[in-house]
Amino acid sequence: MSHRKSFQTSQKSDDINISPLIDMVFILLIFFIVTTVFVDERGLEAAKPNQSDANESESEPTIFLITENGEVLFKGKEVGLGGVRRVVINNAQQEELPVIIQVKKGARADVALKVFDEALRSGASAVNLAQAK
Repeated sequence: MSHRKSFQTSQKSDDINISPLIDMVFILLIFFIVTTVFVDERGLEAAKPNQSDANESESEPTIFLITENGEVLFKGKEVGLGGVRRVVINNAQQEELPVIIQVKKGARADVALKVFDEALRSGASAVNLAQAK
């Protein structure tokens, strides 16, 4: 038979009782909730535009389409390089609208550059290039 030595040591419990700590945290939480002051701040009222006003003031920008064949189209009709100035001037008289040049893939860069220059010379407020689908 085996003889075992049993060592009986007196172990003190090293556990910390956190129940009073949890109670104290809850009491502080309730204290802070009760003593919090909620401020009702008033701001300035802003006059918001009506939806109907927004629809009337929004105009479409002038959009040119340059095809692979070098054609310059405005609203589906060919205007050519000479017609770019006339179209931009007619639209710029109403409002200062941006000009968008949509270039189809395979179109010549020199045609796009000439349309860009004509739009700027005609008084367009902004000229942007976009890839046409």
